[in-house]
Amino acid sequence: MRSIIDILDLSVEEIDSLIETAQDIISNPGEYAHLCDGLKLATLFFEPSTRTRMSFEAAMYELGGYVLSMSSAASSSAAKGESVADTAKVISCYADIIAIRHPKEGAALVAANNASIPVINGGDGGHCHPTQTLADLLTIYREKGSLKGLTVGICGDLKFGRTVHSLINAMSRYDGTRFVLISPEELRVPDYVINESIRKKGIPYIETEDLDGSMPELDILYMTRIQRERFFNEEDYLRLKDSYILTADRMKYAGKDMSVMHPLPRVNEISVAVDDDPRACYFKQVLNGKYMRMALIIMLLKDAGKLNGTGVSGSRTIQL
Repeated sequence: MRSIIDILDLSVEEIDSLIETAQDIISNPGEYAHLCDGLKLATLFFEPSTRTRMSFEAAMYELGGYVLSMSSAASSSAAKGESVADTAKVISCYADIIAIRHPKEGAALVAANNASIPVINGGDGGHCHPTQTLADLLTIYREKGSLKGLTVGICGDLKFGRTVHSLINAMSRYDGTRFVLISPEELRVPDYVINESIRKKGIPYIETEDLDGSMPELDILYMTRIQRERFFNEEDYLRLKDSYILTADRMKYAGKDMSVMHPLPRVNEISVAVDDDPRACYFKQVLNGKYMRMALIIMLLKDAGKLNGTGVSGSRTIQL
């Protein structure tokens, strides 16, 4: 049974196909409105979430399916000590596909190894967040017209940021990518990510603490928050939390075509004054996430034999 735990579980060709499907959903939403009639998505969220959980649920509803939702560990048998493996086996009796978020790295893989239905990783600790990356890739594609030949700046918490690690893994597979990694010394990208996804492939990159000086050369600026929940020491968090704040004045250093992205939630790392800048794309990312999750749900349910090779909805035949 195929699951998606890491963005690297998807080939470049599959990512391109998902982007194509998402674009078709955007253009022809009514054609997909009954594709998942009678099918059920279970959302198992052991960690707080707004966008990821609700976008998964909105995606399934807009495909005509149903949602079984567990919004916190406290409301589930995990509070009684049930393992992730057993939870996955139980939910497989009720649903057709699972989306899971968990604070521990590897928990989504454990669920996938024990479920008899497809599992999608909605974020596992500081490891990775593949569906956020799919939202990011669709946003970049729609803003830039391509995923190739781009200089991508990533700023903030690059050590614990699972969205950062997934984005680097994904963009490193597209020709002409260059990375500018902007962070305090203590929050740099982990060596294993640098070695496996950047150095091994000979991708040009720099590590710097200078946001202002980096902005003129960027096609994408991907801001992230300093994640309080990932710190073991409150003093370290308080010392680093205001390292980078993107303001309207700072945007003057950026090129006129630079796109500002953020996986959200933000705290104070992007001023609300930036929201009105036409280069701000982070709320577009939110909407794009729903479309890419719709495309991914379709792909996995088809692979699981839950959908026919073609879906017929309205007046058009959809090739899946």
